[in-house]
Amino acid sequence: MGRSGDASLLGQVTVRQGDRTLSAETATYEAASRSFKVEGDVEYRDPEVRIRGATGTWSGGRGGSFTETEFELPTRPARGSAGELALSPEGNLALQDVVFTTCPAGNDDWLFKASSIEIDRERQQGTGRNVRLDFMGVPLLYTPYISFPAGDARKSGFLFPSIGTSSSNGFEFGIPYYFNLASNYDATLMPSLFSNRGIELSGNFRYLTERSRGRIDGRYLPSDRQADRDRGYLQLRHLTDFTDSLRLSASLEDASDSRYFEDFARGPEGTSITYLERRILLQYLGSGWSAEGLLQNFQTIDRTIAPLDRPYSRVPQLVFAGGWPVAASGLVAGLSGELVHFQRDEGVVGTRLDVEPRVSWPLRAPGYFLDPSASYRYTAYQLDQTAPGSSDSPSRAAPAVTVDAGLVFDRPAGSRGKLIQTLEPRALYSWIPYREQDDLPIFDTGLPELDMVQLFRADRYVGADRLADANQVAVGFTTRLLDAGSGRQYLAATIGQQYFFDDSRVTLPGELPERRASSDLIAELELSAYRNWSVDLAMQWDPHASNTILGQAGVQYRPRSDTVVNLDYRYREGRVEQWEGSAAWHVDREWTLYARYVYSVKDAQSLDAFAGVEYESCCWRLRVVARRYISNRTGSQDTSVALQLELKGLSSVGTTSATFLERGIRGYSRDPDALP
Repeated sequence: MGRSGDASLLGQVTVRQGDRTLSAETATYEAASRSFKVEGDVEYRDPEVRIRGATGTWSGGRGGSFTETEFELPTRPARGSAGELALSPEGNLALQDVVFTTCPAGNDDWLFKASSIEIDRERQQGTGRNVRLDFMGVPLLYTPYISFPAGDARKSGFLFPSIGTSSSNGFEFGIPYYFNLASNYDATLMPSLFSNRGIELSGNFRYLTERSRGRIDGRYLPSDRQADRDRGYLQLRHLTDFTDSLRLSASLEDASDSRYFEDFARGPEGTSITYLERRILLQYLGSGWSAEGLLQNFQTIDRTIAPLDRPYSRVPQLVFAGGWPVAASGLVAGLSGELVHFQRDEGVVGTRLDVEPRVSWPLRAPGYFLDPSASYRYTAYQLDQTAPGSSDSPSRAAPAVTVDAGLVFDRPAGSRGKLIQTLEPRALYSWIPYREQDDLPIFDTGLPELDMVQLFRADRYVGADRLADANQVAVGFTTRLLDAGSGRQYLAATIGQQYFFDDSRVTLPGELPERRASSDLIAELELSAYRNWSVDLAMQWDPHASNTILGQAGVQYRPRSDTVVNLDYRYREGRVEQWEGSAAWHVDREWTLYARYVYSVKDAQSLDAFAGVEYESCCWRLRVVARRYISNRTGSQDTSVALQLELKGLSSVGTTSATFLERGIRGYSRDPDALP
């Protein structure tokens, strides 16, 4: 060591400063600059970076520089090599002649090669110049400049392209740009080329505040070469919680034309759309009561629907419902009501008031419940555009009485009483006198399918334009098999039927009055008694004609959320008979197979079919899905291929298909740790 404080150190030198460590075969210390010059098997370590090189200099106050380096970012994780590497005191990196990857050591499946890369570890952002991306040794992308994340923090910049093809749109290629506008809102814009149609601009805007959240999505394609017109779609989802009791929600959609979903939807679930809803809903929840205000209308997508068959707009609808105990009598007084104005371009329009006060005496205890109730329902209208000679202010009023009762029996079952079997009979008696209602308009009332929920409703209609006359009883039996310790349900079987003491007289236009002594028989079965298998069955059977009206059966094997196999059957008398098989099979750590096939027996053809394969390595994932489907509305066919390449720790290339797979394969989820 000289008088100036300089020193030369030989033989496996190690320098430590806090959590930083520098080691080399030789080191020279310069006191004036308080820096080290190191040579031979140089290694630098701190919690966020590890550097190995041939030579270098380092100062605790000014950082360091190293040559012929290999580096690791263990918290990312990432690694690479550089001809020169500079490290600032804040931990930022500046690299020259760089090779960069997030693959583990010994695996170079994908590589960034750049003339220079800068990584700001505090902002978790990286930039590169003259960058080439190689995948499996094949150059995949070149750009003179790129900005990429160097951690979990969001940042603005170009994302990797979206790639696909379909028989309708041709080759599809889009380059998205992400805008990290603030911590609580962001946006993405993506210009796309459709070889058969033209150039489209799509994007989304997301926002999140202390009380609100929402998202706006839009697509616009000017001068579509096939349709010879501008095409577009807009969707808004919004939610605001003003207080714990007051909420505002909005859901708005608009499409440019009636064939938009045939040309741009991702499958038959999109091409079955007949209406797009626009609604704004304000809800208030009080103590024992609630109130709602709704604005709602619809865009008719299926233009073959006659104007008089299209839905009404509600501008507005006000709804109130509440129930209050009456002193210590055990009685409960209730009131529900609705005031709504219906508007449409053609047909009768007007305002409807519907009010129903109610009193009930609910009795509940372990093993039984009894709930008798009485109500009086009054419905009145103020109408416009009525037929000549028709009243513009018709009304209807009628009382109603119901008695709902049920029992619950249980007993030990299985070996050593580890199971519990229940028997749960239920009966609902309903009495509503007949009222002439043929002069009332039909704004929103319909006859829903008969199921277990509808079976135990006094009024068979949904909507206030008709009040069904009733003198009937609904009877049902449910049995369950439960785990005595956990309460897990292994089996639930239900059967039910309505019995009519009088013939019905109230009908909707085109509906025939009920003249039978009993309704169709409803049966449901849910079985999950054997390991990862489950079975669901449902049937509506007409005992008078001895034929099935509706039928549904499903079998599922689901050992994990990302491994599932389904076989389903659907039947609707005279309209639908379909078989469906779908599967997502996680073969091993690397390979996953996907498939779905929907076959219509009635049409003797496939309605929707796709097959795909996914390979996942330690640092990249490739998924290819091919699909062919038929529009539910027009019968037109489309074939598409989606490609997604994800480079872990960097970004993804291709169309995102995970959401589509989760929607198309019942029970499938990308999260392998989700419970079945």
